[in-house]
Amino acid sequence: MNPSHEGHPFAQSPLLQQSRMFAQDDEAMLRFTAAAAARVNSNTDRNTYLHLADVAAQAETLPQRFPDPARRPLLYGLPVSLKDCFDLAGTVTTAGSRYFAEDGRVAEENSWVVERLLASGAVIVGKTHLQELAWGITGENPWFGDCLQPRDARQLTGGSSSGAAASVQEGSAVAAIGTDTGGSVRAPAAFCGLCGLRASLGVGDWRGGAHLAPSFDTLGWLFRDLRDAPLLAAAVLGIAPAAAPAAVRVAVPEPSFFHDCEAEMLQRLRQWTDALRAEGHRVTEFSAAFWDEAWPIFSGIQAHEAAALYRGLYDKFGDDYAERFRRGASLSEADVARLRERHAAFVAQADALFATAEYLLLPSTPVAGLQAGADQSKARPRILRYTTPISLGGYPVVALPGGMQLVAPRGADAQLLAFAATLHAVFVEPEDAEKRSGAGEGI
Repeated sequence: MNPSHEGHPFAQSPLLQQSRMFAQDDEAMLRFTAAAAARVNSNTDRNTYLHLADVAAQAETLPQRFPDPARRPLLYGLPVSLKDCFDLAGTVTTAGSRYFAEDGRVAEENSWVVERLLASGAVIVGKTHLQELAWGITGENPWFGDCLQPRDARQLTGGSSSGAAASVQEGSAVAAIGTDTGGSVRAPAAFCGLCGLRASLGVGDWRGGAHLAPSFDTLGWLFRDLRDAPLLAAAVLGIAPAAAPAAVRVAVPEPSFFHDCEAEMLQRLRQWTDALRAEGHRVTEFSAAFWDEAWPIFSGIQAHEAAALYRGLYDKFGDDYAERFRRGASLSEADVARLRERHAAFVAQADALFATAEYLLLPSTPVAGLQAGADQSKARPRILRYTTPISLGGYPVVALPGGMQLVAPRGADAQLLAFAATLHAVFVEPEDAEKRSGAGEGI
């Protein structure tokens, strides 16, 4: 299909409109990519990227690679960043670790994700900062420095897709490849004021990517506009577009679940539920009491799988990593079997929630931000309480503006993306909403 065709399923995507302009105007594409490259590492510690690619060389060769303007691919000329846990031929994949950086092993081939990006016409700006081994939710890193938000150096980006979020926020990339095991797309999107996609478990191909816990590792994107989500998912992840449902049922956890949630995040959730009702959708509640079982199941399986992947290297990483690895390695076969049984039972119970609602909605994190330099040891379990129930289910998620996560059943990525795109103009900042309409009704 010609992407410039009227009625194209991504016609509402601002990024598609931009790429279609570039398809007809290479000079505009070259100027845009040069301007993006000029913004790299705009945060205080200048560590959005761990490796910078040759943007100019890539952009200059695009017209030769795709000579027919009418057939140029979906992401033609768009600058995109790559999380540094995926191989880019000719570079070292550090996975955020000094050990792998010093080991210096150069990738001979591109990862599957990079192949898809290049085939889609994207310009890869570089490989971004991440929490070591993609094992963390705050964006801190002892080797490459903590990742601070370009717009506010007092705030961490969140992690582990920390540089991915920073690259979009600073404007060096229009979208960023991330990963999400226990919330690594959702938390940075929430903290940095972005949108995100966590695909269903099993979507895409991890060839050439560094796994942490294969039972939970998923591919994803960070970006600015919900209307771009279907385009990005199709171009790289191969998720075909779908029609958006006209009216849906959206379920939120009962109020007791939110005992540790900051008032600001509850206010944003209330604004979303009010807006969904105003759009004609039905909002209900469900009991999330069983979700408190998620963290011990998730953390045990994650540590077990990570310990198997990094056996013999436990002391090569950050201060608390050896303890995490050894905890995972200490689990017996019987221990792991019991965790797997509990996991299966949890998923069955969680799947049943979708019998009475098409989507679930809740904050991606109970806190509005993470202060740079502060002790975040207590923040991690608080945040993971909101993200790991979704990770256990392998569910797809769209991270909505305002720090919310919209969750769909496994495999319903296309429908989720289409529905989320219809919500692009729904959310406004809570203080603005209050000025216009006063306090909303209950969640």
